[in-house]
Amino acid sequence: MKGGLKLLARVLVERVKANASIDWTVKESVRKKLKVIVKRTLRQYGYPPDMQKLATETVLQQTETLAEFWN
Repeated sequence: MKGGLKLLARVLVERVKANASIDWTVKESVRKKLKVIVKRTLRQYGYPPDMQKLATETVLQQTETLAEFWN
């Protein structure tokens, strides 16, 4: 993987935070947009294609948990 997992995690956090609106957990359109951003970022950093779906869902679940601390 290009740059390593630590860098990938930082980039994912930055991109998700920048694109998550206040009510993103309710709005399906925003959730879909975040999913696309996560998938593109994983692909960009060479994340294995067969593991991207699980990783994307994990990132979104973690984002839901952490979102209350970001606002």
